Amino acid sequence: MPDKLSTHEYYDLLNRGAWFRAIPEDLKTDLLNLAQIKGLRTGEFLFRRGDKPAGIYAVVKGSLRVTGVNENGKEAILAFVEPPNWFGEIALFDRLDRTHSALAETPTTLLHLPQKGLETLLAAKPHFWRDFGVLLCFKLRLAFRAVEDATLLPAPLRLARRLVVMAEGYGDFSGQARRAIHIQQEQLGMMLGVSRQTVNQILKELEQKGLIATSYGEIQILEMDALKSQAGMLE
Repeated sequence: MPDKLSTHEYYDLLNRGAWFRAIPEDLKTDLLNLAQIKGLRTGEFLFRRGDKPAGIYAVVKGSLRVTGVNENGKEAILAFVEPPNWFGEIALFDRLDRTHSALAETPTTLLHLPQKGLETLLAAKPHFWRDFGVLLCFKLRLAFRAVEDATLLPAPLRLARRLVVMAEGYGDFSGQARRAIHIQQEQLGMMLGVSRQTVNQILKELEQKGLIATSYGEIQILEMDALKSQAGMLE
């Protein structure tokens, strides 16, 4: 069941995210007025690839797995979406079907802004389109970087970079990065296109250097700057 809070009681949480924090206050108010609270059980799909667009979402509790599955059933994990991330904005622009599937990794609470309500808002206040364009471009930059990393970098650097990016909420955390990442080694391998054994070996090497600590389903970052240096992310 979703949390018994009003949408406006999520304001402080959402304001920790870089995108929501940067948009005008009147747009924040309009979005919260439109929002509906939605709850998902673990393993429940929010939408599947090919579904019709239904608006955008903000995660306020829990975690969603964004994924694609080929005809042979092989899964590729694109991202884990956690508070206070927003997603689903592609279909707001092109009105086409969902490009990937999203399902709850844990019990999850979302704010849902329906497509029709957003389109009505943007028709009345078209200057807000730029703010949603910024959100879309933010995701596009992340996608380009991921493609570049997958093409140019060896697995150890890609894994270290992915840990940093996840700890920083894919760039959306406006405050300090979190230190604990809840993910299984097999899932991390599916994100990077490498085997669980390769992931395990790389994590052990990082652990031996004192940069991380691992336990079942969790990776604790002990030295963020050193991990960034290991990933080639510090100048």
